[in-house]
Amino acid sequence: MTLRVGQGFDIHPFSDAPGRPLVLGGARFEGRGLQGHSDGDVVCHAIADALLGAAGLGDIGALFPDADPALEGADSLGLLAEVVAKLAPRWEVANVDCTVIAETPRLAGRREELQARLAGVIGAPVSLKAKRGEGLGALGRKEGIACLAVALIRQR
Repeated sequence: MTLRVGQGFDIHPFSDAPGRPLVLGGARFEGRGLQGHSDGDVVCHAIADALLGAAGLGDIGALFPDADPALEGADSLGLLAEVVAKLAPRWEVANVDCTVIAETPRLAGRREELQARLAGVIGAPVSLKAKRGEGLGALGRKEGIACLAVALIRQR
């Protein structure tokens, strides 16, 4: 059995656009949304990059370019589902682990919901952890949100 590991990272600043929703892991949260061509979901973007990297299929920017007007405001959970479908002929996901770095919102109360939502799209267990920037740097000053992800895939 062939196993491959990929890592992903994404970061977006908060948006000043009125009414822009905050979306993380495909779920809406209270608070200012994140800047981005799509919905700015750093969790889905980092996981997509981890999966694409593990499979040697490039990155989310190559697959879903921000110059494509059809992707403006796109649902990143749907984009993640497309990534999983792209891998499916040759690879299956064994698991995904991700860490969200944000001062706000607090994710602990919705961790199980997010893990279940993501696992339902990916078809494998997803673990999600939340960390704070502890006042350090742009993330610690509440200027945005970042996510790190690692994915393990196995050949079908």
